Amino acid sequence: MDRFVTHEVAADVTVRVGRAMPELPAVVEREVERLWQVAARRVAAGGAGSMFNGRVFSADAITPHCVTGHLTEYRRVIAQIERPELFATLGLRALAVCGVLCCAGGVVLGQRHRAAVYQPGMWQTAPAGSVDAEAVAADGTVDLRRQLLSELQEELGLSSAATGTPRPLCIIEHPANHVADLGLALTSYLNAEAILAAHRNTGNGEYEQVVVVPGTELSAFLAKRGEKLAPSAAEFLIRAGLICQI
Repeated sequence: MDRFVTHEVAADVTVRVGRAMPELPAVVEREVERLWQVAARRVAAGGAGSMFNGRVFSADAITPHCVTGHLTEYRRVIAQIERPELFATLGLRALAVCGVLCCAGGVVLGQRHRAAVYQPGMWQTAPAGSVDAEAVAADGTVDLRRQLLSELQEELGLSSAATGTPRPLCIIEHPANHVADLGLALTSYLNAEAILAAHRNTGNGEYEQVVVVPGTELSAFLAKRGEKLAPSAAEFLIRAGLICQI
């Protein structure tokens, strides 16, 4: 698989803030702001909501037992997604948590909004989202479980009481924009109907569609998505033992 770089992670992997956000040259700051404004207008015009420039975690070093990095502005991440060549200056590896949520009915998959700034219209394991400053403790450690369960509540409308403990799978770094997706296997005690109802009733609209695909149909479902399948999805499902290949 040469579409991405895989970083192995241990079951006890820790994530920690190790330094402050660096200053940028004025010319780079102006370009970041320009790209942010362009992306924000596009997302709003497409009906995908408004973007917020909060602080998110960017990985500086990734090892199986420890990921260290810094908090950066979300607008810098967006600028690098919009212009991947800015990695040479910004050096960002924005860390995101990607749940592989299973229930008795199968695996939960979501199709991102067609106007989303990142991977628009693509199918991914759900929930998923950037690791933000709310998950960082006073000592600089990052609570991945808290971040994933926050995404679970916001995107799918499910409380933490409906799931077990997340299990780290691996980190997939996308070579074009260096977004680093950390897969986490998660099991829900709810059935498929309850999960879909929660999404309809209280989900935040991150996904245009959410489905629960039975295990026996999973490989065929993914194969039919083709280029609309997020590159990391199949690898996470393989690591979780849910498919052999597609």
